[in-house]
Amino acid sequence: MLDGIIEVDLAFARAAYASWMNGVRPIWTSEGCGDISSSGGDYLLSTDIEGIQHPLLRGTSRKHLSNIPGSNSLNSMEVDEENSMLDTGKSSKNVPEFPVPINIKVKCGTRVVVISGPNTGGKTASMKTLGVASLMSKAGLYLPAKNTPKLPWFDFVLADIGDHQSLEQNLSTFSGHISRICKILEVASNESLVLIDEICSGTDPSEGVALSTSILHYLRDHVNLAVVTTHYADLSLLKDKDSRFENAAMEFSLETLQPTYQILWGCTGDSNALSIAKSIGFDSNIIERARKWVEKLVPEKQQERSGILYQSLLEERNRLEAQARKSASLHREIMELYHEIQAEAEDLDGRVKALMAKETQLVQLELKAANSQIETVVQNFENHLRKASPDQFNSLIKKSESAIASIVEAYCSSDSLPASETDTSSYTPKLGEQVLVKRLGNKLATVVEAPPDDESVLVQYGKIRVRMKKSDIRAIKSEKKSKATILVPSLKRQVKQSFSELNKDEEVSYGPRVQTSKNTVDLRGMRAEEAALHLNMAISAREPLSVIFVVHGMGTGAVKECALKVLGQHPRVAKYEPENPMNFGCTVAYIK
Repeated sequence: MLDGIIEVDLAFARAAYASWMNGVRPIWTSEGCGDISSSGGDYLLSTDIEGIQHPLLRGTSRKHLSNIPGSNSLNSMEVDEENSMLDTGKSSKNVPEFPVPINIKVKCGTRVVVISGPNTGGKTASMKTLGVASLMSKAGLYLPAKNTPKLPWFDFVLADIGDHQSLEQNLSTFSGHISRICKILEVASNESLVLIDEICSGTDPSEGVALSTSILHYLRDHVNLAVVTTHYADLSLLKDKDSRFENAAMEFSLETLQPTYQILWGCTGDSNALSIAKSIGFDSNIIERARKWVEKLVPEKQQERSGILYQSLLEERNRLEAQARKSASLHREIMELYHEIQAEAEDLDGRVKALMAKETQLVQLELKAANSQIETVVQNFENHLRKASPDQFNSLIKKSESAIASIVEAYCSSDSLPASETDTSSYTPKLGEQVLVKRLGNKLATVVEAPPDDESVLVQYGKIRVRMKKSDIRAIKSEKKSKATILVPSLKRQVKQSFSELNKDEEVSYGPRVQTSKNTVDLRGMRAEEAALHLNMAISAREPLSVIFVVHGMGTGAVKECALKVLGQHPRVAKYEPENPMNFGCTVAYIK
């Protein structure tokens, strides 16, 4: 019970802290760094934390802000003061300064980040911010950052930051530093985050560079990410030989001679020791003498050239970052529009399929009704034919033909016959009309601009507007046209074929050649012996001077061959022929 209360209290504490800090929820990046969309489409990032402030410094500033007397609307005042500070870089009177937000962006595949730059430039604070953010994320706390922070899961956060001399253990600054690094290397795993401040400083520079290089190569192969700060310029050259190394520099304004506390990823920073000494009020005579020594130690005007180059690189970096932000924003808009259009296209496809299914169902119902009526006419004709004399055959045939023609005409009126789809030269779409666009896969589109004197029209498909030639669009067929397309070939062909066969033979008059369920023998699916027996029985049962439709299908041809053999040898079969020159799966036999 007590454990449950503690868990609930801890959850409420996390929520209250997140609200108080205006925090955002971080997410973990997978081992493969996720997909392109997670990094804005520019490059894959394993760590992407934008606009984060040091949580402890931010908390202290908010505490001071909340203690201002006479504040009746504390929350709104805090937000206003923070926004003002972030925009101008300064705090208003009697209001504590908030820490400067920084961007931490580490590419996938990077294992070691070397941060260089001047003292008091923010190297150590930036490194601490990353470490605290990693621990807060593991504890389920929100981060004081913008958007959605992304960072890997680190099993350990191992740090050596600051000067820890040990008089009791008889360790100097350098010895204590190396001792702590040794312990870090023993504990670190391939999922650890290692933070080292001023690596291998406090000793001979050449030996310090050599030892630092060896340590960084070891960390590259054995940890997830290592971030170190240094004044050794040679360590920044490791990136040129191994892409798993990355450089970062703390920005320094040459105009104000003050650090901006911003991280420049991919750059190498200068220490700017003389500028910093001057900004904190160091003796000007000493600084001037130091400058003279620098001029003797370096080539003539080397500092001036490096300063100009550094400034030009900063300007280029700012320009590229602005372009990258604009490109990322445009990419997001394009992806949103793409997904929206894709959803609309899928919805339109679904609606078209539903309409086609409904249209097909209606046509099938009407076709079934028409066939039923025709079958009734044929049945009546056959009944009257048995009782009629030979001189009445022609009148019965004409009467039945007229009845069937009336049925066909009722379902296929002459004014609803489809126009030729190829005749699009005279077709002129109207404004607002829905048309079918061939180049879009016969998709439905709406005409938004159709000048009569132009050979092109402007159509809109979803949110896309495109100008098409009139020859590439066609009108949508009406419901009656679709029905006529199905009914005319099927019904009129049967009528014409039936009565044309009757007029061919003047000596013998057979019944109308209209296929019904009663005069059809379906042999499909039977064996040859079974089909022969079934066909012989059907021929024997047929009335004189009638027709029989033998449906044998194509298949392997065995049933068809057997059926034709029976028809050729049966004494009651006068003749037989294919039901349709294009349909070899059905044969019509004339009974004597």
